[in-house]
Amino acid sequence: MTIHTIHSICVFAGSADHLSPSYLNGAAELGIMLAKNRIQIICGGGKTGLMGALADAALNAGAMVIGVVPRSLFQPQLIHNQLSELRIVENMHQRKALMSRLADAFIALPGGFGTFDELFETLTWTQIGIHRKPLGMLNINNYFVPLISLIEHAQKEGFIYSNHRELFVVEENPHQLLIKLQNHRFPEDLENWVNRPSFSENP
Repeated sequence: MTIHTIHSICVFAGSADHLSPSYLNGAAELGIMLAKNRIQIICGGGKTGLMGALADAALNAGAMVIGVVPRSLFQPQLIHNQLSELRIVENMHQRKALMSRLADAFIALPGGFGTFDELFETLTWTQIGIHRKPLGMLNINNYFVPLISLIEHAQKEGFIYSNHRELFVVEENPHQLLIKLQNHRFPEDLENWVNRPSFSENP
């Protein structure tokens, strides 16, 4: 049974140059799959790296792609000039807030500091109840395996509650990832992290 109706997905993605073709191809595959499923894409608006590969493939396949960029990064060498829509905001905080508002769900592609920042802020917003939108990682080349190991280590050491591991899904195949997002169930006791009943004594 479908839990989430998804019309738009915010995709976090690395924008570094000189990446392995396998990463670029994986981003393009995701863009084509989302286009075929008539899902609007929200992204950072860049034309380089995985962000550019995603946008190019999705646009060529007929998807609507909305870019959100802070004014400081609105530079011709960085920004895609063929997006369906480009929204310029004042800073990175506004960028992430607007991308979140526009999206029904989130997908993280491989990336660096910026992608990690967006990924973990989105998870934190779920944890504290700002939104209830599913998030997934597209695990191209097993890129996220070390990160998931770190999360599991933090859980083992008591810094992350066991039910918080259920806040995201991981998949190597774009279509299977979409299915997992559509059918994702959040833990029923998620609000306990804020309310702090006796649950908090035994993370």
